[in-house]
Amino acid sequence: MTDACDVLVVGAGLAGLQCARDLQAAGREVLVWEASDDVGGRIRTDRIDGFLVDRGFQVLNPAYPAVRRWVDVEALALQTFGAGLRVRRRDSLAVLAHPVREPGLILRTLRSGLLDLRSVAGLLRWATPAFAGPRRHPGSDCPLRDALDRAGCSGELRRVVDQFLAGVLLEDEGSTSNEFALQLVRVFATGVPGLPRDGMQALPRQLAEQLTTPVRTSTRVASITPDGGAALVAAGESRIRARHVVLAADPVHSAELSGSDVPAMKGVLTHWFAADEAPSGADMLHVDGRAPAGGPLVNAAVISNAAPSYAPAGRHLIQASALLGPGRPVPTEDDVRRHAAELFSSSTAGWELVARHEVPHALPLQPPPLRSLQPLEGPSGLIICGDHREAASINGALVSGHRAALAVLGRPG
Repeated sequence: MTDACDVLVVGAGLAGLQCARDLQAAGREVLVWEASDDVGGRIRTDRIDGFLVDRGFQVLNPAYPAVRRWVDVEALALQTFGAGLRVRRRDSLAVLAHPVREPGLILRTLRSGLLDLRSVAGLLRWATPAFAGPRRHPGSDCPLRDALDRAGCSGELRRVVDQFLAGVLLEDEGSTSNEFALQLVRVFATGVPGLPRDGMQALPRQLAEQLTTPVRTSTRVASITPDGGAALVAAGESRIRARHVVLAADPVHSAELSGSDVPAMKGVLTHWFAADEAPSGADMLHVDGRAPAGGPLVNAAVISNAAPSYAPAGRHLIQASALLGPGRPVPTEDDVRRHAAELFSSSTAGWELVARHEVPHALPLQPPPLRSLQPLEGPSGLIICGDHREAASINGALVSGHRAALAVLGRPG
């Protein structure tokens, strides 16, 4: 006999969990099936030898509107990074810090050698629209690199901006929508990113714990077939007939099930190292401001300086991240160690490799023009959600899940 339900959500990442929460709050019967062995989708945390290791370097910014609306940030016990960057210059390490949140670093920032008048003026011209509210002319969107060029942002400060945004956007060609980049600038300016006490996976676990019916894990959906105004969903030996199916799986699996095109994705490679001595006392990201950069890393950080819960007492955890993509060679551990030593101005000889995460589908591309309200209806009539349908961020995933729930309920999104 085939079971039946009102709504089946396929995928327990942020979008699927948010959709299920909203539908449950509206009084609908909801089941969630997840292919992997735990909730979270691309947000996963492993505990290895006393260290908390996220699968790929990720952070949570509490200033995201969707996070403020739907997440209990206080319960996550967020541990914040310093509001600034440590920058590797040709002959020194400089500091660029937020003047309001890090007032003690104002003099070091002014003396960094990075803030010539022309470069600062160009950066301000580019960033100012981020604080002017929604843009009225979406047709004016363009690649990020073009917008920075037109604003006159140049020199060493431009290289620092490019390196920082490469780590956020997971691309270093400046091909991302400028409108999207400006949205992120506004979020970074109004909130300081951090890491939950129990790792990034604490975020999806918080959403899942609020569901009255537990997520069914290790249940990979193989097919979804129309069945008389409903859908017959098959996963292994399980069959269920659902009035509504929300497809919130990873973008590749969603495309396979719906018959839609696989969205273009960007990748990241993160090495996690343990050390007895921290290579830096800073709780900020380290980036390479040299031209050309001295290696493959887009950023590195002593995670345990910002988030002590990520390392056992007396030890330190360091992350070092590089981009992955077509035509780009995968950095070796030696490449990563050499570049990290330069970024921290410290030897890496005593570091121990804790984990290496190669994440080829870390973020969907976000090219111009920015389209954040794409149709939810897939080719087979399914409701599809995820950050690839909204915006390439935690905020986008949550908003997309919310809009999918509204679509099930027949309400405007």
